[in-house]
Amino acid sequence: MTKQRLTTAVASLALTSFSGFLTALYMPRGPVTALHLWIVLLSSLIIGLVGGLALRSRWAYLLLPLIYIITIELTRLNIVGPTVDALRLDNPFGILALIVGRGFHGLVAFPAMWLGIGLGLAWAAGQTPWRQPLLLFLALFVAALAVFNAIPARTPPVLDAEGNPIPGSIAELTKVRLGGQEQAIMLHGRSPDLPVLLYLSGGPGQSDLAYSRVLLADLAQDFIVVGWDQRGAGKSYAALDPTSDLTLDQAIADTIELTNYLRQRFDEEKIYLMGESWGTTLGVLAAQQRPDLYHAWIGSGQMVSQRETDRQLYRDVLALAERTGDTALRDQMVAFGEPPYADVPYPNAIVMNNYPRLETPYTPPRAYIERGTSANLGPYGIFGSEYNFVEKVNVLRGLIDMFSILYPQIQHLDFRQDVPRLDVPVYILDGAAELPARRDLALEWFALLDAPSKQLYTFANAGHSVAFEQFEALRDILTGTVLPETYPPHMRQ
Repeated sequence: MTKQRLTTAVASLALTSFSGFLTALYMPRGPVTALHLWIVLLSSLIIGLVGGLALRSRWAYLLLPLIYIITIELTRLNIVGPTVDALRLDNPFGILALIVGRGFHGLVAFPAMWLGIGLGLAWAAGQTPWRQPLLLFLALFVAALAVFNAIPARTPPVLDAEGNPIPGSIAELTKVRLGGQEQAIMLHGRSPDLPVLLYLSGGPGQSDLAYSRVLLADLAQDFIVVGWDQRGAGKSYAALDPTSDLTLDQAIADTIELTNYLRQRFDEEKIYLMGESWGTTLGVLAAQQRPDLYHAWIGSGQMVSQRETDRQLYRDVLALAERTGDTALRDQMVAFGEPPYADVPYPNAIVMNNYPRLETPYTPPRAYIERGTSANLGPYGIFGSEYNFVEKVNVLRGLIDMFSILYPQIQHLDFRQDVPRLDVPVYILDGAAELPARRDLALEWFALLDAPSKQLYTFANAGHSVAFEQFEALRDILTGTVLPETYPPHMRQ
């Protein structure tokens, strides 16, 4: 190798390392937006092309990706979360974190890089690249990624009884700035003059945009239904960093800020607040802090004390292991130790995998099964049109990373002591088939709770996600009881 070729080769390797450095600096979790994906595709193609022309060796196929990976991993050592932390292949969350974190980044970067290398090698040797089947396959794959990345997210219109879009209705995906970070919301309503219902999804880290749009669709005839991907979740995953200020207090402040945005936009004195699971923790704390902003609180899968729930679930899983002779599960839980877990979210994943073995068997309503099946939203709703290509991956990344950061911060809460009173009307949706570790505490808190008014609705054929499972009954409750009791008559249509 001549001195000039050696210099050129070293320069191409330096370019690869510099590209990895910039990638880790500006997108430490890999491509998390459509723009990021375009940048990674193009930069990987360029450094591959330069490397192929400069190195003129098939070793470039291994050497360039290796330098790229090492540089990224060294540059982002201070970034936290399972998708960028040390590999954990002994746990379902760890495997999923590898696939949607490093795996997705590699899926975008390496085929484009290999394509560039192949083109550079072919041109340096005076060959026609498209006669090589591998390069043709890589080109088609990269083109397919580009096509999928170009498909925008959208949300379907609000329809009338005949299936036609309602003139003047609202069906919108937009972003609002909350706590200094852009976060995504979705709005559906027959009219801009309806009362506003803000729905808080579970997790922390879960995105329910697609599911809430499908299963709460009927409510859009009576409310402006607002779904929100909280900071670090789904369409708001890009706002996860810096994680140092992703705190419970900030989540509450974001909720109140979003509430005020909705009040101002729709000229409402107050709005309705409804939450599911983690959303009930967030919603109760927001309503406790600013009861003047809310007509009422509606809780589904109401949480009370995450620490006590986790401890009971720990004991329940241990008992299950003993009862079934599952020594591997027993040993694993003993090794984890009693909650709160120090290694979130990995013990939680094992416990959650055993939920079906702990639940009381029941049959959800036919309407829930049929509507959910016909929508074909896929796991966690990732096939919903509300997410573009990258955001479909972000739904899973957010659930893992945001959970690991925020979940330990709610371990100290116990509403039986911390929230003995709410100064808003309270309506709790109770599933009789809910895990006792959750339900028993919810019923105890409800009995103790002091509120202007409170009502409990129990459903034999519901578990944790009562608002979704019982969406028909939910609409009857909201329109037949909640609105008449809490919405000022002069504001009704």
